[in-house]
Formats: sequence, structure tokens, C-alpha cells
Amino acid sequence: MKFTLVTVLVSVVLAACSPTVVDKPTKKQDAVLAVYGQWVTEPDGTVMLDPQTSGLVNWRNKLMTLSDRSALEAHRLRLRRIEPDTATMPDKGIKLQLSDSVTSNCFAGYVSRNPDLESLVVDPDDDNILYMVTEDASYDNELSAECQQSYQNTGSTQFPFLLVRLELQDQNTALITHIRPLQFTEQMQIGDTPNDGIEAMAFAQNRTLYLGLERDKQKNARIFSLNVASDFWQTTDFATVHDAQLKLPKFAKGNHPINGMDYYQTPQGKEYLIASARNDSKLWLIDLSGQKETRILSLEFYAQLSSATDNCRDAEKMDNASIEGVAVIGQTVWMINDPWKEAYPKNILCLQNKANYENYSPLLFSLAIQAAWFE
Repeated sequence: MKFTLVTVLVSVVLAACSPTVVDKPTKKQDAVLAVYGQWVTEPDGTVMLDPQTSGLVNWRNKLMTLSDRSALEAHRLRLRRIEPDTATMPDKGIKLQLSDSVTSNCFAGYVSRNPDLESLVVDPDDDNILYMVTEDASYDNELSAECQQSYQNTGSTQFPFLLVRLELQDQNTALITHIRPLQFTEQMQIGDTPNDGIEAMAFAQNRTLYLGLERDKQKNARIFSLNVASDFWQTTDFATVHDAQLKLPKFAKGNHPINGMDYYQTPQGKEYLIASARNDSKLWLIDLSGQKETRILSLEFYAQLSSATDNCRDAEKMDNASIEGVAVIGQTVWMINDPWKEAYPKNILCLQNKANYENYSPLLFSLAIQAAWFE
């Protein structure tokens, strides 16, 4: 069953596992958007088991995702293609391998063992080239003395976040061809938090790559930029990022990270980043001109029910979705979640989905883009 966006919830109280009523919004408040998801399935029709999905990208009008280091071993260092309309994966994916050219790179060992991979973007000029970024490396082997000396001034964590270039070879293999560490300035006040690093990336115009940081020393999400020009990979030196100077929301307390994002251009040519605030079940619409304040959209997530019982039909409202991948295809925002092991069992209500939640299976959600969001 395919689920579509419901922008205004009906004013009828449905059964316990059906969408609940949302109060009619005031003029100062956007409607809460109900977003429906389908369980991501393997080629044999079974649900995907514990992939800890950490990125999503539009690739040839399909979707592609990857997993972080806490996933089941079968999913690690592998790209998976997804058919958007059905949330099905056509094959077992694309295995990532080191090319001969990077075996002597200071970070080759970490990247080839079990790196904490986050986000995925496609090169705007060649869709055989993709980029991913690594996050927490505090658990891995120490760098050699020479490498430590070369890459000690990260401006963030002791072990730097890494931008990694991939080149597709065929339907089953992609080579890791280049690795560059990212450098922040001391004035950026990033902090040494290895598992709160770069979680989101998106390419915009003129090969500008935007990078979303979960949180800095003040627990604020940040967005930085980097120009990936034609000569970018001709060195293994630090790539120094720049503060994008965008108007991101500030919060008095709590953690409000961004964990996935993509680029969107309105029919009028206005440029935005659409980012997910995982902890809050929100989408941020971030004006790339830096003129407008970020608009925040509230979401309610619903999980597909493949069978019906008296009280559980069609879909059930989720307690925690934890979106960690955002991809735009045309006028649709696609989102995939990273099942948060601490919170995912809280979703269990309808017995039909109990096993899926216990196996930390992800869902693919879709949301139609509305012109009113950008007014």
C-alpha cells in the first residue's frame, strides 16, 4: 500500500492506531503535517534489519542510502538503492572498497575497517561520483606519530571528520578514491564531541557543499560550506570549512540537532536547504540567501500496517521516528529514519509492527512540497 501526504487531519477521532486529530492551527502556527512511511524491504520482501541508516540521496531519480558503524555487519561499508514508490531494495547493494591510490593515506585504516559513516551526496557534474563523511573515530586505532603531527589542528575533535570520495565501478562495487580531513577554526567553537559531528550534506549551485553539524559547544546546530572545485582532490591537506552565515533557530535549552538535509530551489529561483531536526520531529526550511529566518514545520510520523485488526488499520502513529536522511526528488521530500535503539521500542502499539520495531527496521517517508512553505 502506498501512503501519501495528509496536510490537514480530519476532525474525526479515529481508532487507537489510526491518525489522531490535530487542533486546527492558528494564523501564527503551521498545520502539523502527517507523514506516512513504508517499511524498507529487502529483495526477498522481508523488512530490512537494523541498518542504522545515516543518509539518503537522490540518485538517478531513485534513492540511495548507507549505514553507520553500529549497523549489522552485512550493511556496513555498503550503499543500498531504494525504489521510492515501493520502498523496496532491488539488490544487495554496492560494496565499498579502498582503491590502491589511498592505501597509504593516513586515514585508510579507519575508513576501511568500520568507519562511522554519515550522509551521502552525489557529485553535481558526475553521478558516478559520490561523497560521504565520517563522524566518531574516537574508538579506532590511533594515528601514526607522523599523521598525528600533520592533522592535529582540526579545530574540533582529536581525530578529524573526513570527507570521502567514492567512484562507482559497476552495479556491485564502488571504490574509495580520495580522503580529506575537515578543519574548523578556533573561532567557530565546535568542541570536541566525536559523535556530534557532521551528519548532513547537500550540494547547491556552483559546487558549493553545505555541511550540517549536529551541535557545537553551545549545543547549537551549525551549517558550514565548502567549495569542491575541480582541483579539490589534488591534495590530502585539511579542507577548511566556512561558516555559511545562515539564520538558524536558537533554543534556550535542550538538544535540537539537524541530522539530514538536501537542497531545494523554488520555481521562483529561491534557494533553500530542507533539513530534518531528528529530536524534534521537525523540518527546517533554511534560506540560503541568509536573509530570512528559518521556518520550522512540525511533523507527525505514521508507520505502515500491512494487515488490519479491529483497532489497528492502515497506519499507526509513531512515538519516535528519528529521521536521519533527507532527499528531494522533484516536488517531493523523501525521508528515512535511523532507528534509535533507546527510543524505537516506544513505538510498539499495534502487534503487526512489533517485530519491525524490535528489529530496528527503517521506514521511508514522503512529503509533498508546498509552495506556501516558502512564502
